[in-house]
Amino acid sequence: MKHMETEAPPTGQSPPEVPQVDVTLNVNGTLHRLRLDARVTLLDALRDHLGLTGAKKGCDQGACGACTVLVDGKRVVSCLALAAQYEGREITTVESLSVGGELHAVQAAFARHDAFQCGYCTPGQIMSAVSLIAEGRANSEEDIREFMSGNLCRCGAYPNIRAAIRDVAAGG
Repeated sequence: MKHMETEAPPTGQSPPEVPQVDVTLNVNGTLHRLRLDARVTLLDALRDHLGLTGAKKGCDQGACGACTVLVDGKRVVSCLALAAQYEGREITTVESLSVGGELHAVQAAFARHDAFQCGYCTPGQIMSAVSLIAEGRANSEEDIREFMSGNLCRCGAYPNIRAAIRDVAAGG
């Protein structure tokens, strides 16, 4: 096994400063003005700076979908997106789906069909399902399976997740 040596910064020098950026994020219909490290992901801005913890940090590599949010109605894995890239765009998180205590149709269908077990992936699954249905891509079992493939459920609740999506897509 090779070991990589890293060079220490010269004595007396501090590491270079990371640029800060001013960004205004439109999240769930509210504008938030933030000053962030330029490297902050959309997921970290939502969770750590705005206190919106619905989107989960799963793999932190864009592979599991637990961090899925909608940007201008389209699915985005927020762990791979820099927050500064989304200034002026409409960001929707799972926190905004229920209105006045009334669950969104997809949330209600997930509950009806027992489409979650541990619940960790559920917010990302729900956000993907909302977008999938809005895009008109829930026409068949194969379509749902294909277009939800970016969202992993380690508990294996896939049949119930697909049933909930079919139910809502059919007007249930």
